Amino acid sequence: MRGRDPHENHRAATPLELLFDLTFVVAFGEAGNQLAHQLAEGHVRSGVVSFCFVTFGICWAWIQFSWFASAYDTDDWAFRLLTMVTMCGVIVFALGLPELFESIDEGQAVNNHVIVAGYVIMRVAMIGQWLRAMRADEARRRCIKLYIVTLAVSQTIWVLLTSAETSVGQFFALITIPLAVELLGPIIAETRLGGTPWHAHHVAERYGLLVIITLGEGVIGTVAAMSALVHGSSGWSVDAALVLAAGIGLTFGLWWTYFAIPFGSILHLRRTASHLFGYGHMLIFGGIAATGSGLHVAALYLDHHSELSTLGTVLSVLIPVSIYSLSLYLMYGAVTRSADPFHVLLIAGTIGVLALTVVLASSGASLPVCLLVLALMPVVTIVGYETLGHRHMLDHLERLRS
Repeated sequence: MRGRDPHENHRAATPLELLFDLTFVVAFGEAGNQLAHQLAEGHVRSGVVSFCFVTFGICWAWIQFSWFASAYDTDDWAFRLLTMVTMCGVIVFALGLPELFESIDEGQAVNNHVIVAGYVIMRVAMIGQWLRAMRADEARRRCIKLYIVTLAVSQTIWVLLTSAETSVGQFFALITIPLAVELLGPIIAETRLGGTPWHAHHVAERYGLLVIITLGEGVIGTVAAMSALVHGSSGWSVDAALVLAAGIGLTFGLWWTYFAIPFGSILHLRRTASHLFGYGHMLIFGGIAATGSGLHVAALYLDHHSELSTLGTVLSVLIPVSIYSLSLYLMYGAVTRSADPFHVLLIAGTIGVLALTVVLASSGASLPVCLLVLALMPVVTIVGYETLGHRHMLDHLERLRS
């Protein structure tokens, strides 16, 4: 495990990595399900806080493994077995989400015992992976040691916090300590201690694959909303067709806008943007997952199991879509070091579609109609890219090369 060639030709995701990602389908699905039910019950604040917390946990678990694997994946028997242990930890983490959401909703001491146990399992496996790399890769031993120390220290703090009887507010104040350790450790290791030999195109592909997995929540949410209409009083109707077009159209639009950006080429030309890319994607993943949850809320509304109004239901989809779109634009501008007036125009057009959706929902338009209009939001970016945006992108890449 002396490190793979960061410029290896034809590097691609492995079948093991794809299998590993499947555990995150469960985690994102459970988080979205819990959020949808809390929003439908009118518990907006606690639901959003819980979702943001667990989304960070889900994304961070995936990020830790994926960047390590990009640098040190040997695919031998030890690597495979330690990966399997990590997958077990992800499932344990997912099983602890209902208790966490419930405890925060009820204002009790945060019940994160099971999710911390899941992380203990994951980190025992990850430390095992790093120890193997440290033994073999003498040139990067200082960098790897810092990864091991930050993993052990942060996990110790998380375990100690599970035994502390604190209020919800005190808990979120205290977790800033392990979060700082979690986030700063890799930054220091990669920028001050030589870094690890991760592969730019491989990392970009891995992130793209998780985007696709997360978009699956949008498809599931669309099916749920369709089922509420088709198997309810409406049957197969115009509203059912509108919901189908809106849900799949929105999901497809989010896919199109993300994969219009050649993140692999950008990272290859600017490796120093790795942390902007890696950490910034948490907002993108969260926005996509919450969009799927919002479509679940729409299903509950159409099935008459929601306390939200039409506007509230529309906002449960619109807000995460807005977070995704804004995060994607900011991500692109940050990693390419560009501020394109054309992008400002596209953002203005996107805001216009979002505003029109809110106006329609406030004026009494039906939920299917509002969702269909909202599905036009990514179309603004798509049209912009297909007409002029791709030329601007080539110019940005050329500037990075020079």
